[in-house]
Amino acid sequence: MTKTNKIALAALALALISTGFAQTAVVPATTAVNSNGGLIAVGAGLALGLGAIGTGLAQGRIGAAAAGVTAENPGRLGLMLLWFAIPETLVIFGLVGFFILSGKI
Repeated sequence: MTKTNKIALAALALALISTGFAQTAVVPATTAVNSNGGLIAVGAGLALGLGAIGTGLAQGRIGAAAAGVTAENPGRLGLMLLWFAIPETLVIFGLVGFFILSGKI
């Protein structure tokens, strides 16, 4: 990872994290409100977004390898589809985490 990419990633993380502190909640006298709603929303977005980015990177490489294997031996297509589908579970786990966290806001 180059120095420019590290700086851009750090700036993005700082921008996303700081949005959790952007606005204070007005708390009615009769009900208690979760004051960490912004941070929970950032966490839910990161759970889904980073899972999707990781899956995209993994499936890009696995898809290229699967295309090569299938070109050489068409009988291995089913096995290659299985290997291609395995990283998709990362997005499913991220989606589950997203819904669990967004239920706490």
